[in-house]
Amino acid sequence: MPYDRYNFHKHTFCIFEERPLAEISGLRANHISRSGSSYFFTTNGVYRLSDHWGRAAQCKWRLESREKKSGLRLGFALWTAFHPDNATDKIYFIHYDIASSTVSYQHKNQLNPDETKALFSATDVTKRIREIRKLLASEGWARHFETDITWLRETLILAITSEGKTLQQAKTGLLR
Repeated sequence: MPYDRYNFHKHTFCIFEERPLAEISGLRANHISRSGSSYFFTTNGVYRLSDHWGRAAQCKWRLESREKKSGLRLGFALWTAFHPDNATDKIYFIHYDIASSTVSYQHKNQLNPDETKALFSATDVTKRIREIRKLLASEGWARHFETDITWLRETLILAITSEGKTLQQAKTGLLR
């Protein structure tokens, strides 16, 4: 389903790229939402000026940025960057960046054809990401294993993201 200015806000997932405010200087917003977000439509996509990202009404919109900061921020997304969202279908996969030790979820339409990833519903992907973040944030859970914690983390995260296992199933697999 192609998205445009008339339907992009109806149950969609999208990752906006942060842009400098100068890109919309002199432009007038095409729409201002009840929550105060401003939208500027172009032929190719939409600019969103907002102080809140993540869940936006019926959508999951994330702002991809190099900096972690709050306040009013501008994001841009091509119409082709919008994907359908719902709570029940298995349409999300987990992306783990080893270099930065960060984890996020992505829509299955963004999956590279050569990648093998487990797909999760919105509820399950949130639960698995929470588990992975706990693995990355602490070391107490690893005291019962007699091996390198870096290897343990990567092995457990791989079992969760590629095989769709729960954290408990992944840990049990290590004990066999």
